[in-house]
Amino acid sequence: KGRCFRMSYTLLVNKSHPLTSSYVPPCLAEAHIPFDTSAHDEKTLMEKTAAKAAAKLFHQAASDNITLMGVSGYRSYKRQESLYRNALARSSSAVAPPGTSEHQTGLALDISCASLNFELEEAFAYTKEGKWLKTNAPLYGFILRYPRRKEHITQYPWEPWHIRFVGKTLSLYLSLTGLTLEEYHQMLSNPR
Repeated sequence: KGRCFRMSYTLLVNKSHPLTSSYVPPCLAEAHIPFDTSAHDEKTLMEKTAAKAAAKLFHQAASDNITLMGVSGYRSYKRQESLYRNALARSSSAVAPPGTSEHQTGLALDISCASLNFELEEAFAYTKEGKWLKTNAPLYGFILRYPRRKEHITQYPWEPWHIRFVGKTLSLYLSLTGLTLEEYHQMLSNPR
């Protein structure tokens, strides 16, 4: 096994801060959570620390009689490029351009539930699973990355299913203040 180098969990990835086509997270590992895909699919991978946090989150959900399903973890630049091309062919703008997806960091995870047939829909926010996730994700180091009414800041539509690992201290801070990762980075670059 190669050595893993710690990455910055506060890394900002968006349309203004893209990753290179060659970027691969330093430590990808299988996330030991249920996924709506075959085993050994790249979507079941996450950055090692994020994968462990996701397993704890899912374990707590199961203890609370909440059944979550992972839909997509890591996504390579090449895979994002393919998804983006397909979306353009369908005249859809719902897919991030390659290099601008947080999935390429291995820190993001899309989650759904059986009542939605494991689809990624805004209705997830109103399910018992979606409500549980919103309340509990910050306790395990995750934020809901694209909140409602913050689209003008994140440049992405509301995605109640998309969580992002930032570490427990920051996740709790962002959850309590209602700040997005973009606003947090803006605050760091413009201290009062």
